[in-house]
Amino acid sequence: MSGPPSTGASPGRAAILAAVMAGAILGPIDASIVNVVLPTLSKSFSASLAAVQWVPMAYLLASGSLVLFFGRLGDLRGHRRVFLGGLLAFVGASLLCAAAPTISALVAFRALQGVAAAALSSVPLAILTATFPPAERGKAIGLFAASISVGLAVGPSLGGFLAATFGWRAAFLVNLPFGLSAWAFARRVLPEVPRRPGRLDLPGAATALGALAGLLLFVNRAQQEGLSARTAPLLLSAVLCGVLFVRLERRASEPMVALSIFESRKVALGCSAAVLNFMAQYVVVFLTPFLLSRLLGAGPGRVGLVLTAFPLAVLSVAPFAGALSDRVGSALPAAAGALVSAAACVLLATMPAGAGEGDVAWRLALFGMGTGLFQSPNNSSVMGSVPKPHLGVAGGLLGTARTLGMVLGVAAAGAVLYAFVPASALRDGGLAPGQAAAFAAGVRRAYAAGAVFAAAAAFLAWAGSGGRRATLRPA
Repeated sequence: MSGPPSTGASPGRAAILAAVMAGAILGPIDASIVNVVLPTLSKSFSASLAAVQWVPMAYLLASGSLVLFFGRLGDLRGHRRVFLGGLLAFVGASLLCAAAPTISALVAFRALQGVAAAALSSVPLAILTATFPPAERGKAIGLFAASISVGLAVGPSLGGFLAATFGWRAAFLVNLPFGLSAWAFARRVLPEVPRRPGRLDLPGAATALGALAGLLLFVNRAQQEGLSARTAPLLLSAVLCGVLFVRLERRASEPMVALSIFESRKVALGCSAAVLNFMAQYVVVFLTPFLLSRLLGAGPGRVGLVLTAFPLAVLSVAPFAGALSDRVGSALPAAAGALVSAAACVLLATMPAGAGEGDVAWRLALFGMGTGLFQSPNNSSVMGSVPKPHLGVAGGLLGTARTLGMVLGVAAAGAVLYAFVPASALRDGGLAPGQAAAFAAGVRRAYAAGAVFAAAAAFLAWAGSGGRRATLRPA
């Protein structure tokens, strides 16, 4: 088994970086494409909003629940093998999504795609860390992070064009040529890495999945039913799985997550702030396509173009936010960024009745600027608060916080709509004047909830500034 290229093999290292970027960019492209075609899916399958919102949620649930598991699997079985397997599985799941005959089948295939995405996204930083020397590692990881923002920026316009020109199934079929090409390139240039002795924490992975799945199913059902005989067992199962997960991780000789890492206030509050920030983000990302299509009459192409304003703003700010935090600390820029995001949510919630696509676009851009200013300093604060041997765990926790926030944000947006908007206004089809007013009012309230989430993220980011470095105790 060959090791990573030597420090003198600069062209080889550049090829490895390109391969990792080419494969990992598929996830954010696909996620942002799907958000654009949600209204089209609702119409195509005559599906309710509650059913359609599980298209992104099933993907996020599967990927977020398993990213730590696949990271550990990569450490034990080889990062190259996990990355290539995840990439090939992602392509296969995309083909199944494109052929889905019903909304239920599409949700199931999106869950499979989420499993593949977890494998695909769990090991890139480990591959780059093993490949690049310390003097070049930061630049490589920065370029990798920029590629994710590019994927998020390209996705809305690409998804809108594909849906408008070829139909929504093309939004999944586009993954096939790009994914297979990325797999062939990565298979040729990615090096094998040494395996480490150890075993997988299967009970920890299973209970974490059970806790998150039970919570999300409860939130989805409770939107319409409240706390009932059908929803209460879901909440109870989530709580029990969560308690069992904590007990197992405390006793495991090789836990999936070393719980003592949360003794650092920066880690605990930073991860919590990340969850809240992504909740606000996905309130905006989930609601805005419906606002544009149902209230402003925009087609898929126009929806995608407007939504591109958000990731482009993130891309323009994020590379500089990390450098700023190096000079002034992480707390100030992270808190300020979250407050900017909160202000953008307020501006979205208070848009005048005659607002157009341009009014939505500049508010999305402002939200993106706040998000870009928050994320890099907050992540830097968390990663800098743990010992080096546990950086992979910290990175996995941030990934899990990101996915949890995304899923809860979609659920929160749906919950607000179902609480304030008549069910008839949430079904696909034209909105009567009274229904349009009710739908607009519900969207405004949901944006206001996003503002509360972002403001809470700002408070936690600032409160965590005095935290100490984590000290991990032996199991």
